Amino acid sequence: MSVPLAAPPAGWADPGPIRQLRLLLSRIATMCLIELQKLRRDRTELVTRAIQPALWLLIFGETFTRIRAIPTGNIPYLDYLAPGILAQSALFIAIFYGIQIIWERDAGVLAKLLVTPTPRTALVAGKAFAAGLRALVQAVMVLILAAILGVGLTANPLKLIAMAAALVLGSAFFCCLSIVIAGLVLSRERLMGIGQAITMPLFFGSNALYPVDVMPGWLKVLNHVNPLSYEVEAVRGLLIGTPARLGLDFGVLIGAMAVAIGVASALLGRLAR
Repeated sequence: MSVPLAAPPAGWADPGPIRQLRLLLSRIATMCLIELQKLRRDRTELVTRAIQPALWLLIFGETFTRIRAIPTGNIPYLDYLAPGILAQSALFIAIFYGIQIIWERDAGVLAKLLVTPTPRTALVAGKAFAAGLRALVQAVMVLILAAILGVGLTANPLKLIAMAAALVLGSAFFCCLSIVIAGLVLSRERLMGIGQAITMPLFFGSNALYPVDVMPGWLKVLNHVNPLSYEVEAVRGLLIGTPARLGLDFGVLIGAMAVAIGVASALLGRLAR
């Protein structure tokens, strides 16, 4: 008489989709927390990074507000500029995040992370959202300065939360773009050169400094395919109430971030070789 086989323990069964999603989100949050803890070693980094956006507001913004060289309708130019500088500061934080990945590869940390059960998607997404949260800390300092300068910012908490979400999504995309570049060039020096080469075209090819209407035709084309433009439009619409296509803006940011996370995850193994 054959003895029936015992059923395998419940933990051996394949986890359902809800449990898989919970596990993925938990690991993303863990990786994000690990990245943020690195700020405790050098808190002056955020202060020094805030100097450049502060200078843009104090010098560029105040000067062009007085001479009225850029047509922004009934909106003072400083008010128009402040959301663009928020997005710019987030871009500058995220676009060089790939350098950290290359450092982790050289130190052997990346190879150890890749042999853990944590999915590569969670590793990349954790770093991406950590970059977004870093950008938010800096954004608070820029917002305080903008309020001191008299920029008419919204006090609606829902709009402020949505603005923060737009900054996080934009920063996450540019962080993943940096990881993609790192996976292609495999060198800190090359990544620095490419990062510096694309930040200014991304910034000046967006609506951060001037309305789309005053752009030449070729620059309008670049503006339409530039994720930074959609981030700026969303942040500006939420902060100072200018017309914004929030559904399109957030749709583009979420889609671009998802694609970038996928590509960066695929290239992560190449970095560890």
